[in-house]
Formats: sequence, structure tokens, C-alpha cells
Amino acid sequence: QVQFVESGGGLVQPGGSLRLSCAASGSIFSIPFMAWYRQAPGKEQDVVVVAMMRSDGEISYKDSVKGRFTISRDNAGTTLYLQMNDLSPEDTAVYHCNKWPTDGHTSWGRGTRVTVSS
Repeated sequence: QVQFVESGGGLVQPGGSLRLSCAASGSIFSIPFMAWYRQAPGKEQDVVVVAMMRSDGEISYKDSVKGRFTISRDNAGTTLYLQMNDLSPEDTAVYHCNKWPTDGHTSWGRGTRVTVSS
């Protein structure tokens, strides 16, 4: 099973930007769908974006991040990115990347914490 390590989170002011990275232990081209997930304090985990990993694959964003977040990957297929612009306090959460969908046997990384605050 491919393992993931997320990074790039931090403290940012409202309106700021961050780029999250997700380093995979193997090729993500072998995974049909990849996603970024987030869990805000006191809330359940949510799916931010789901993307097919083939080059012309469909991408589906959560409505609240459309136009602000962009998922991408490197050509080697070992790193997934999430560019986040115009961040708001509502984006504060721990972000994870993983295959989509997940199940009870899915292994999770530690995630990366994003805090949007002035």
C-alpha cells in the first residue's frame, strides 16, 4: 500500500496562500483517484477535492474551495500538491491526502495543519 507524507501547512493570514505537498512512497499513477481531505476542529473529515490520476482525468472540488484551490501532481507521479489561495478562517483544518475512496483498512499519514488567522 502506498504511504503518504503531507507537508506545507502553517499559519497564514486571511487572504493568504499556501501550497501543500503530499509525497507518496510509490507511484500515484497506480491509484485511480486521489483526494485531499481536511478535518476542521470539532468537525468530521471532509473531502476537499478528488482527482483522477490519468493526465486528462476529471477533477471535482468541494463547492467552498472552487476557484481558490487547485490540485496538481508532478510528472513523476510521486507528489501531489494542493495550491490554496485566498484562504479564510473556515479553511483551518488538518489536511491529508489519500486515495479515494478510503475504507477501514486505509492507512493515513499525519497530515499537515493549516491555520488561517489574523
